[in-house]
Amino acid sequence: MTKRITSKIPFVGLHAHSGLSPFDGLGMPGEHMDFAFENGMNAHSLTDHGHMNGLSFQVEHLKKMRAEGKDFKAIYGCEVYFIKSHKKWRQRYEEHKANSKRQKKEEFAMVVEDENRQKKFNPLNIRRHLVVLVQNQVGLNNLFKLVSDSYRPENFYRYPRIDFEMLKEHNEGLIVSSACMSGPLFGDFWKHRDPVTHEYDADKVLASMRNTIAEFQEIFGDRFYGEIQWNDIPEQHIVNDLIIQACTEMGAEVISTSDSHYPRPELWKDREMYRRIGWAGKAPYDDQDANRLPESVEEIGYELYPRNGDQMWDAYKKYSGRSKVEYDDDFVLASIERTHHIAFDRIEDFLPDSQVRLPEFVIPEGSTAIQALTKDALAGLKQKQLTDQVYIDRLKYELSVIKDRGFAQYFLTMKAISDKAQEDMLVGLGRGSAAGSLLSYVLDITQVDPIKYGLQFERFLTKGGAGYPDIDFDVEEPMELKERLASEWGETTVVPISNFNTLQLRSLIKDIGKFYGVPFTEVNKVTGVMMAEATPKAKAAHGQTAGVYIPTFDEVKEYSETLQAFFQKYPDLATHVDNLFGNVRSVSRHAGGVVVAENLDRHMPLINSGGVMQTPWSEGQNVRHLEPLGFIKFDLLGLSTLRMISGAIRHILKRHHGVEEPTFKQVREFYDKNLHPNVINFDDQEVWKNIFHQGKWAGIFQMTSGPAQAFCQQAKPESLMDFAAITAIFRPGPLSAQADKLYVANKSNPTQVTYDHPIIEEVLGDTYGLLVFQEQLAMLAHKLGDNLTLDEGNLLRKVLTKKGTGKDSVRNKLYNKFLKGCKDKGLAEEKAKDLWSKMEYFSGYGFNLSHAVSYGAVSFQCAWLAHYYSTEWMAAFLDKEPEKRKMAAINTAKKFGFEIVPASVNKSGMVWEISDDGQKLIQPLTAIKGLGATAIQQILDNRPFNSIEQFLFNENITYSKLNKKALDVLVRSKALDELMDDRFTGPKHFWSAVAVDRPRKEKNLIENIESYADEGHFSTEETIDHLTTLTGIYPIDLVMDNFTRDSLMNKGCPPISEYDPELVYCWFIPREVKVKKTKNGKKYFIVSVTDHNGADENIKCWGVKDTDIIRLNRVYVGKLKHEARWGFSTFSIQHNLRLLRG
Repeated sequence: MTKRITSKIPFVGLHAHSGLSPFDGLGMPGEHMDFAFENGMNAHSLTDHGHMNGLSFQVEHLKKMRAEGKDFKAIYGCEVYFIKSHKKWRQRYEEHKANSKRQKKEEFAMVVEDENRQKKFNPLNIRRHLVVLVQNQVGLNNLFKLVSDSYRPENFYRYPRIDFEMLKEHNEGLIVSSACMSGPLFGDFWKHRDPVTHEYDADKVLASMRNTIAEFQEIFGDRFYGEIQWNDIPEQHIVNDLIIQACTEMGAEVISTSDSHYPRPELWKDREMYRRIGWAGKAPYDDQDANRLPESVEEIGYELYPRNGDQMWDAYKKYSGRSKVEYDDDFVLASIERTHHIAFDRIEDFLPDSQVRLPEFVIPEGSTAIQALTKDALAGLKQKQLTDQVYIDRLKYELSVIKDRGFAQYFLTMKAISDKAQEDMLVGLGRGSAAGSLLSYVLDITQVDPIKYGLQFERFLTKGGAGYPDIDFDVEEPMELKERLASEWGETTVVPISNFNTLQLRSLIKDIGKFYGVPFTEVNKVTGVMMAEATPKAKAAHGQTAGVYIPTFDEVKEYSETLQAFFQKYPDLATHVDNLFGNVRSVSRHAGGVVVAENLDRHMPLINSGGVMQTPWSEGQNVRHLEPLGFIKFDLLGLSTLRMISGAIRHILKRHHGVEEPTFKQVREFYDKNLHPNVINFDDQEVWKNIFHQGKWAGIFQMTSGPAQAFCQQAKPESLMDFAAITAIFRPGPLSAQADKLYVANKSNPTQVTYDHPIIEEVLGDTYGLLVFQEQLAMLAHKLGDNLTLDEGNLLRKVLTKKGTGKDSVRNKLYNKFLKGCKDKGLAEEKAKDLWSKMEYFSGYGFNLSHAVSYGAVSFQCAWLAHYYSTEWMAAFLDKEPEKRKMAAINTAKKFGFEIVPASVNKSGMVWEISDDGQKLIQPLTAIKGLGATAIQQILDNRPFNSIEQFLFNENITYSKLNKKALDVLVRSKALDELMDDRFTGPKHFWSAVAVDRPRKEKNLIENIESYADEGHFSTEETIDHLTTLTGIYPIDLVMDNFTRDSLMNKGCPPISEYDPELVYCWFIPREVKVKKTKNGKKYFIVSVTDHNGADENIKCWGVKDTDIIRLNRVYVGKLKHEARWGFSTFSIQHNLRLLRG
């Protein structure tokens, strides 16, 4: 540790920011706290702008410091945005909006401080800064409430605001100070200062300050402080003097603050760069400042690191000596020392209340949580007719663990969420280890019987574990569910969890490189290759030979030679990247996480993003800040396959059961009767053979990648356990260990597998002698070890993977128990040690059986529908696939023998429709870009249309909804082709007469038909462009016939989407050609190409001659090279590319 500095003058920074004040502060709170401690202080505050997002970092780091034996105190606070009266501000705001030509929608987003904006008068933006510090837990809850309420719509425009009325109601336990040059006392100065001449009337300023101080004193008494700061800004010293006068007259004490923004003095330049990145294109600086950095900190006029008392005094003497203001040294010294008095005599030393908060309404009146949970569990057991003693004993055991660990209320909350979801949408069968819980199953939180499939509760929860359960819950529509829960339970009861997006390596190099004028080609080169260079070396360092791996920031710097050379050439850029990487760029929402508890706005400082209240703290893979503060995350995750299953069922009900508009109740009835895991036959060999063995993968869950499909076809699953093993093995770790090849070999010839003990065969028999699942490791330890419990078996898994305890003593204890048990059960010591070694090796890549079985069951549900209702499944598949994969999906449908019918105003609906004969799939109107939902509804409500007149002049259609823009896209997408009769000479004539010159009456249409008769047809190029742009589907049939495609296939020439590097030849269709020049001035092409699978690739064509031409929308065969870092390329167009005739 760096030797601590000793400061003679006691001081605590009571006004401090961190990188959680985006593009204003810099560095995480812990960095500021560490420097403050090293710099001789035993306390430090955090007062970020308008929010308390950094408090969780502050608390966690405080715990770490104290565990290291450091005597340090965290002071919680916020520099809030303040106006004197919301009522008056809102009135002025509404008047301004009414008189404004451009009325902007109120935007809720990440708060980014812009000090310049508020100096320009605009009642929409007006606000002042006010530092609010917490004295105790009561004050913390009051500040939470103030911050939460400041984000309510009535208090928000660009910035959240509080006023005197709110402070009167929630001031207990709070201290306030007048903040910086943007504070309320400075506001009194700006208000009376001429913006042009800079002249001011000191008497008016002082009178205004006295009024402001009196208003604060009326609420806070001696808990209000005037605040002065020390820098080289002339106005600072003018107002310092006025603040001292006004506060002295009013009996208010004054404090000096450092207003720190970065954790170390040398980071001043990085902070300036950070600000410029944040304000790029809208910088709050003049043009000159926006494109340069100051040469020195003196040029800025202030230093914003956490100063100690001596440094504060030095800053005072340095900057005051340059000003024309004469200060009283004793007064200033007292203002510096007073901060220490406030921090240690007026503010309590405490950690925020971390009591677990869950909703009380889930517990029936007159009952305890465990009583209610037991009652619900027994009812579920009875409803599912699970009367065997094994179920009763298992449920008793699970309830006892849950009772001992105090999780009953959590399960009641999860059940309440599940019940609400299942009222109007399909939910997942289970996800993660929660599927191993019988309680979850009988409560209908999961749908797979854990006893039937040997799923372990101990993998989910153990008696002596730490932390709350983590149940991931899959649903059809997570946003709908969250909105419904918030609507019914309250927006401060169900709150989405925030995610903090940070500055990443690639974007930093580009942004900083642009600022410094580094040639784009250099920047593009290094960002294009650095990951490709680093990834293989980083994978090798981790012993990984297969699968995806994303190198860390440090690994990319270590392993990318191009990046190293770049940083050596531009050392300033490298320094900025090192110091800015990982700082906050923006805030977003977690994919599915919510917190559920009453009155969350009183227990955390909620923020607002996109009009939705959300948590100020995050919980995820890299950050766990909610649970330590008592807030439990519930993950409500979207699974698009559920929407696909639901869509297929609706098609089935419509086609086979005569239900024109199926309700969710009817969908659920079909699901429960045919697809629920309790009724579907997972041993249906027709499904396994037809779908999984033959590779009919359209939309089959978990089977979207070619290598996974190939492995599955090789392994030929015949049961749910087989398929669970396949999905568990097809991951980087097992593939690196060649487990896929061994599994196929063992499954093909199970008699060749030998087992050293009957227990080993009992545990590993389902996976043909391979350790595949984590539960198998725990079960081997449990059954072979000496009184080794399943809890200990799961502990062993964590110990061996260096998770959890990771202590050698624990490992050795379990090792000895395992060896003793093996010996007692007749397994030779050498064999036992060999088995232990395999378990140790396997622990690094074992998979969760509960998850594999549950997700495998979803895959089988898809396959069952694909086998028994192939047409309906294909329609649902086309509906689900995103635009970028739509072409490939359509091609798949064609391979299965379906005809694709373009969108039609008379045949298409909101989803892909099925023709009466079941052989055609009809594109939906929703696929047409630019055609809104209201226009589509007008079409659906008023069809069929037998002529263009019926479409254009229908008294039942509201044409303000079905407008000219809608007509344009309907005609150009060919959705109106069936209404184009022989009066029109071609589609372009039809378009001009109907859409371009929109006729209002039938006589206008007749005139248009005559006027535009010469226009005839669109060119092939125009038609291709229209269809591609408007429907997202490239009309390959206009470019390439089946004979050409089949000929290429028969000759072994694949499309570019199936490029074989050993073959090097492939076919493609150019869509765009960009002419570029190298640094040496040599011309080259970048050719954007596609194929029948909807490929979107670029080919760099080097060595281009002036005579070289690439024809668009024609079929080419090319000899190409492919590199991970550069993509596709070729040299010599004349020799390596061939245009197919025809």
